Amino acid sequence: MEEDLTTDLTQLQSHLETMLERVQQNSATLQKFQAFELRLLKLNSLSDIIDHLLEEAKNYFDLDVVSLCLSDETGEIEKTLNSYSYSSKNGLILLDKPLKSKAVEAYVGAYDSTLCSGFFPHIERQPTSVAITPLTRRGKYLGTLNLGSYQPDRFAGNMATDFIDHLSSVVSVCLENNLNIEEIRRVSYIDALTGVNNRRFLEQRIGEELRSCQRNAEPLSCQFFDIDYFKSVNDRFGHQGGDLVLALVAAAIRNQLRNNDVFVRYGGEEFVALLSNTDEPKALETAERVRKTIQALVIAFNDVSISVTVSVGVSTYVPEGLSIPVDDEIAARLVKAADSALYRAKHNGRNRVENGGVVSDKRVL
Repeated sequence: MEEDLTTDLTQLQSHLETMLERVQQNSATLQKFQAFELRLLKLNSLSDIIDHLLEEAKNYFDLDVVSLCLSDETGEIEKTLNSYSYSSKNGLILLDKPLKSKAVEAYVGAYDSTLCSGFFPHIERQPTSVAITPLTRRGKYLGTLNLGSYQPDRFAGNMATDFIDHLSSVVSVCLENNLNIEEIRRVSYIDALTGVNNRRFLEQRIGEELRSCQRNAEPLSCQFFDIDYFKSVNDRFGHQGGDLVLALVAAAIRNQLRNNDVFVRYGGEEFVALLSNTDEPKALETAERVRKTIQALVIAFNDVSISVTVSVGVSTYVPEGLSIPVDDEIAARLVKAADSALYRAKHNGRNRVENGGVVSDKRVL
C-alpha cells in the first residue's frame, strides 16, 4: 500500500513538473510574441513591416523559413516600395492577380509541394512543416503569412493554432492601417495633372537620398528641367493644350528614368529628378537623352501637332567621407546648382543641357 502511494506521488510529481515546464515554455512563447507584436505595432512604414516579418520573425519564433504574399492587383504596393527605394527581398511575393480560393485557406501541417510550393519560391531548401495563414481585414484578403520549419513536428495538422491566428490578425491590422496611410501619403505627394510626384515629395525625399548616398559612398545627381516657351503654348492652345503638354512631357521624362529615381513636378512647367548612384558624366548623358526625346515628341491636340523642347541643368553631390550629418543646406546647394545651370541653358539659347558641377560636403560660409 505504501509502495503504491509512493509510486503515485512520484508520477504526480513528474506530471506536475511536465505541466510546469509547459507553462514556462508557453510563458516564454507569449513573451516573445508580445515583444514581436509591440515592435510590429510601432513600425510606421510598409517596408519596415515587411522587413520585420521576413527577418525578425525567424528569430522571435525559431523558424527556418518565412515568406509573405501580398495582393497587389493595382501595383500600388510595388509603387510604394519603389518610392522608398526598397530592395526586394527573398520571401516577398507581390501578386498582380486575384488570390485563388485555395490560396486563402489556412493550412497547417506537412509540406505538400502541390499546395505549398507557390508560397515558398526561390529558396534552396523547402521546409518540412508549414503554417500558411490568410491575412484578412474587413472581408478583404490582403495576402498570406507563411511560416516554415525543418522540424517535421513543428506544425502538425492537429496542433492548436491560437498563436498563429492571433499573429495573422495583428499582421492584418498593421498592414491595412499602413496601406491606408501610404495611400493617403501617396495622394498628398502626387501632382494631379501629371500623375508624378510633387515638390512636397522632393522636400521629403531629398534628405533620405543624400543620407543613403553618404552611407554607400555613392554620388547623387540632380536634374532640373524647364519646358521652353511654355507661356506661348498656353497662349496659342489654351490651358487644355498646355495641360496636355505638361502631362505628356512629364510621362516622357519619367520613361527615361529608372523606377527608383525620384521625379517631381517642381512647379509650373518645371520638373526635378534625383538620380541615385549616378555620377556627373552619367547624369549629363541621361539629361541629353531626355532632351532629345522631348525634342522628338509630337503632341496631337485638336488636329494640330504641338512640338516643344526642354532646357536642363545638372548638378552632382559627391560625399567626401567626412561623416558629417546631412542637412537642408547641402540639399539646397544641390538643387540651386542645378537651377543655376538651367538658367544658363535658357540664357544660352534653350533646348540644351548645362552642367552645374559638383557639390561637396564643404560648407559655404
